[in-house]
Amino acid sequence: MKATVIIENSVPISSPKPFCSEHGYSLLIEVDSVKILLDAGQSDAVMHNMALLDVDPNQLDAVIVSHGHYDHTGGLKSILQHRSKPLPIYGHQSIFQSRFSIGGNRHYIGIPYSKEELTSLGAEWRLSSEIQEITPKLVFSGQIPRETPYETGDPKLVIADGQCDCQDPIYDDTALYYSSAKGLVAIAGCSHSGLVNTVEYGLKIMKQKKFAGWIGGTHLGPAGSEQQEKTLAKLEEYQPYFIAASHCTGFYIMAELQRRFGSRFIPAFTGQIIEMD
Repeated sequence: MKATVIIENSVPISSPKPFCSEHGYSLLIEVDSVKILLDAGQSDAVMHNMALLDVDPNQLDAVIVSHGHYDHTGGLKSILQHRSKPLPIYGHQSIFQSRFSIGGNRHYIGIPYSKEELTSLGAEWRLSSEIQEITPKLVFSGQIPRETPYETGDPKLVIADGQCDCQDPIYDDTALYYSSAKGLVAIAGCSHSGLVNTVEYGLKIMKQKKFAGWIGGTHLGPAGSEQQEKTLAKLEEYQPYFIAASHCTGFYIMAELQRRFGSRFIPAFTGQIIEMD
């Protein structure tokens, strides 16, 4: 399995190519001959980076939408427009909920296009809260159970129910699980379900005993101190072989991961490649 960060919040100063970065996330996953794109960034900048990496949108076998936020779906329209054939898109059936952030000025943060518009451009929806097999080794999680008492979500992210702004539980937050030779690899967009919840569910459904590694956002940057510390402590208990964190992880947590895990920590900036059996 090969994973390439197409776009995220930062570009390393040593980057050999003029990548764009933005507050967003997109990851290309290659398993055998299958090419899957997890999320599509915030804008058509994802197409700029795909071109630099010689990734043809027509080569994609599917897109996975990890959850229905603009910074993971804004590039979908551009990707569809650059294809000459329909594109299967996996995700939870609630990804099109109307959602907002009340951090600072209240503003819309949901998918910036309607389902109908994307369908007209060639999207073939495979939306479900259930587990779906992508390849024999790569599985879409479906809805992730919330078990830990300390992974409580972000109170600044809300849905409007007509009478009040209520905290959005983001039940459509999903992940991908890969069965590697060394154990479970969890691949997430933002991990709004909680990193520990995400890992524990993966170990259960993939029938794995060892958590081998993490790729993607952790949403620990905006989390409270209790969630941050208990999650980091649990990560130390897991003793994974690598943690390729990015996007919503935040500078403080990235630095803390570096301190605690040393060379096992990979700052997974734009252009970073992670490979494993």
